[in-house]
Amino acid sequence: MILAHPAFLRDVKGLLFDKDGTLFDFQASWAGWARQVLAEICAGDPGLEARLAQAMRFDSLNARFLPDSPVIAGTGDEIADLLAPHLPHWPGGTAALAGWLGERAAQAPMVPAVPLSPLLSRLGSAGFRLGVATNDYEYVAREHLIAEIALFDFIAGADSGHGAKPEPGMLLAFAAQTGLAPRQVLMVGDSQHDLLAGRAAGMRTLAVLTGVAGAEELSPYADLVCPDIGHLPGLLGLPQD
Repeated sequence: MILAHPAFLRDVKGLLFDKDGTLFDFQASWAGWARQVLAEICAGDPGLEARLAQAMRFDSLNARFLPDSPVIAGTGDEIADLLAPHLPHWPGGTAALAGWLGERAAQAPMVPAVPLSPLLSRLGSAGFRLGVATNDYEYVAREHLIAEIALFDFIAGADSGHGAKPEPGMLLAFAAQTGLAPRQVLMVGDSQHDLLAGRAAGMRTLAVLTGVAGAEELSPYADLVCPDIGHLPGLLGLPQD
């Protein structure tokens, strides 16, 4: 359900996006990555695969992350910490495992929630400052957004020095870098972490449904709920194409 109120968004000048589940469809993008990672790590060991899939809350049979998966909003380091107890002999330990997972993540083929370049170009041309605040690693985000990177004023990950969501550090860094007051920024995300971070930063919050969580889970934390980021031009009152 879209709960748009034009007056509520009238003074928004900055749009800060989560990455996975917001700019990119979460299940379509990350289910393939999970299958590849499990296949490489487990090398045909069904018991180990079952344990790792359970830790990630990943339904291997249907190639879907379950709604309570810690992978959905977790940082790369948190995912490594999640898997490390099942991989005690990984060369180099948890830090090396995190690096390996990050490399595989950077190579994962992302599926945009909507065509990104036309949308972001339109928003930027309308004068909005654009940013990304993700719990992924910053270098992974930059790799995934390489085709659109020039359209963003700000890209930060959980390793960029501002902390991770649901803490508001990345969000406040975007506001500071762009010279905007937090109330002039709309935080757009698909998880409670995104929306809680937005509220903690004093920003408006928009939930989208291209992640794993449904509207009933997100609406208590969101000022607006819509199906995907393609609705932004209409919500912001931009002229129709």
